[in-house]
Amino acid sequence: MTATYPYSELQAKLGFGQALPWTEHWSAAEDFLLLIADHCLTQKPASILECSSGLSTLVLARCCQLNGRGQVLSLENGEEYARATRENLAAFGLASHARVLHAPLSHQQVDDREFQWYRPDESLPATIDMLVVDGPPGFLQPCSRYPALPLLRSRLADGCHVFLDDAARDDEKEIARRWLGENPALNHQYLDFRRGCSVFVLKGKSA
Repeated sequence: MTATYPYSELQAKLGFGQALPWTEHWSAAEDFLLLIADHCLTQKPASILECSSGLSTLVLARCCQLNGRGQVLSLENGEEYARATRENLAAFGLASHARVLHAPLSHQQVDDREFQWYRPDESLPATIDMLVVDGPPGFLQPCSRYPALPLLRSRLADGCHVFLDDAARDDEKEIARRWLGENPALNHQYLDFRRGCSVFVLKGKSA
């Protein structure tokens, strides 16, 4: 590691007995991870879906373990990253609380645009109580994470919280603007975190 370990508060909060595996440029920032951990511990969602996997997967799986309920499903387009996350889950004794699905990106039509997004899979949960959007990578295409809401909205439970990481970036600001314009039932809060975070709450799906 070339940088100082930045996750001491998170490690203490969740009672991890060993340092968390992280990378300086790819792992989510501690403020974002603390936010999703707090939500998971207080709201105790039964079904959690992640777009991308990694340190956040360990955090959410640990919260489910502490809650005594809940399951995490992570969509990961990189096979090597999916394997690494599974290995970390096993090393931390959390493999029974999360599953990492290798989901290669494929061309998908969303409205009038084509995106690379996770290949559809029948194993997606029918109902999603918490959605964490931290992929696909932003360098792949403009507004890379936009498809998450239009493609998953029918599965989101009323009251589902959607956490969009890296929300300080111009692309994520545009994604938030489009999601809000297309979904009147969404409430939105922007948090001035290290990389920015947008939190959306879905109320009244029939609206």
